[in-house]
Amino acid sequence: MVVENGLGALDTVEEDGSIHDQYRIDYLQSHVKQMYEAIEDGVDLMGYTWWGCTDLVSASTSEMSKRYGFVYVDADDQGNGSFDRSRKDSFFFYKDLIATRGANILND
Repeated sequence: MVVENGLGALDTVEEDGSIHDQYRIDYLQSHVKQMYEAIEDGVDLMGYTWWGCTDLVSASTSEMSKRYGFVYVDADDQGNGSFDRSRKDSFFFYKDLIATRGANILND
């Protein structure tokens, strides 16, 4: 079981409110492909979980600036912000990954 896997980054919100986090998609895609190869090689892999689906406060640093989620939370390191949520590009990628059971990347 692979648990708490993820990529923290300083995401940028574009003027139109979108968050283009191709680096997170690339990270996730490469890990899923490696897990598939491990299964093909006989590894008994029973599951996978991403670190956090929404951005969250770091337990070790109490910061929000380094973000892990597929959903952006409008909050800063001081706890200021609207706390509105916006889906990042990685949200849509992960949604498709689940819906296709990985076919969206394994058939590339």
